[in-house]
Amino acid sequence: MRPVKRRPITQKLPWSYDLVIGVVRPVLLAITRREWTGGEHLPPEGGFIVASNHYSEVDPFMLGHYLVDHGRAPFFLAKSALFEVPVVGAALRHLQQVPVYRATSRAGDALVEAEKALREGKCVAIMPEGTLTRDPDLWPMRARPGVGRLALASGAPVIPVGQWGAQEVLARYARRPGNLLKRPVQKVKAGPPVDLSDLLDRADDPRAQIEATARVMKAITALVAELRGETPPDRPYVMKPGEQDRKERS
Repeated sequence: MRPVKRRPITQKLPWSYDLVIGVVRPVLLAITRREWTGGEHLPPEGGFIVASNHYSEVDPFMLGHYLVDHGRAPFFLAKSALFEVPVVGAALRHLQQVPVYRATSRAGDALVEAEKALREGKCVAIMPEGTLTRDPDLWPMRARPGVGRLALASGAPVIPVGQWGAQEVLARYARRPGNLLKRPVQKVKAGPPVDLSDLLDRADDPRAQIEATARVMKAITALVAELRGETPPDRPYVMKPGEQDRKERS
């Protein structure tokens, strides 16, 4: 696999973003190897949504690395609790990341901010599952409808991305990284935009939002299956009531 030659980022970024790239990227280069494909599907300019699977606490870094080296800096939708952590919260705000306030009166704020970012020509990155997958074999699980809602409301293209290998750096729920001396391979593959054209005139219909989200997750799962060389489950895992709370407290 030929290495990806890093492309310049033409969009103006906050100085903190350039700092993070300068600090984090060399670390990722040192502790991992990369097998990246599908970069031709990433729009070179203009706003778009990137949707990826989520199975390790460090996979957002791997996705960010992939996008940055393809010339597009991602702006993540992240759970609001992270913005309340001292230092981390201030950094996320300066990096212009978008907080998601779940199950509150402010839940719609993320959609408004994400639409604004898309109009500004930014790459908005989202993990539609909303948390680490609970599938025992780390396959993508049923997602929240947020990605479908954002896609239909904004009309922005949705680029599905599958990734695999971050669990070798930090396993799900693990507190310490592993295998760093082996430099595990990070496989990341982008696919063509998900076709949602027949749903755009039903942007406010919850059923259309759910259908759009299902199509996005189907595309992501197909990419993950290619990277793993395995067949995914017939149906995605459905997280049980209270399961997220139990896992995040553990």
